[in-house]
Amino acid sequence: MLNWTPNPAEAAVLLAPAVLIIAFLYSSVGHAGASGYIAVMTLFSLAPEQIKPVALSLNILVASIASWQFWRAGHFSWPLFWPFAALAAPCAFIGGYLNLPTRVFKVVVGLILLASAARFLVRPPAEQEPRAPSRGAALCAGAGLGLLAGLTGTGGGIFLTPLVIFMRWGRTKSAAAVSALFILLNSIAGLLGNLSATRRFPDFAWPLAAAVVCGGTAGSYLGSRKLPHAAIKRLLAVVLTIAGAKLIFTP
Repeated sequence: MLNWTPNPAEAAVLLAPAVLIIAFLYSSVGHAGASGYIAVMTLFSLAPEQIKPVALSLNILVASIASWQFWRAGHFSWPLFWPFAALAAPCAFIGGYLNLPTRVFKVVVGLILLASAARFLVRPPAEQEPRAPSRGAALCAGAGLGLLAGLTGTGGGIFLTPLVIFMRWGRTKSAAAVSALFILLNSIAGLLGNLSATRRFPDFAWPLAAAVVCGGTAGSYLGSRKLPHAAIKRLLAVVLTIAGAKLIFTP
């Protein structure tokens, strides 16, 4: 890890190419890249109070683009989305407000993500006719994922997408579309909670916005229109691996 705290100009030059690539990769599977942004910023020893709001802000930009692209391509399902989202945003606000020592919890979650990634790489689940989740299961899952999203500084989609696919609640691109809007709502709520607690926003976030907009636009376009289901599942495995490793190996 680098013992270096960048000024805004240095951060823009060194972080922009990395966040562009992350936005491209994550948005192709309906995600926004918060776990990747967090990992990159952690490498440069940026303070957690800087990392969390920046990651959530970049998440909002990319998730907005991905939501639009997957919706335009006809993959969004409101009946699948709303039960997960109903309680997620207020729980994400609470998680964003809190700053808890969650090291053990993050390691456990990271291992779960790595196990999910291995499943997608070794034997991606076949596309099957989806079955709607029960209302109670979706509400509880949404609340838990929202709280987790706020605590970890992510949008929660990294957990929702594999859950929807493995439980056969939706097809791959529908899961991506639902996750994109889920991430957007949770990221907004998490950022508002964080700003309510800190009342500060790092200046170096602004130059990174253009990079993630470019990467997110290209990635979400390909993911929603060009990439087959199998390719998306393997890209999702890469995303889950990055996110899981980040949770396990960073404080």
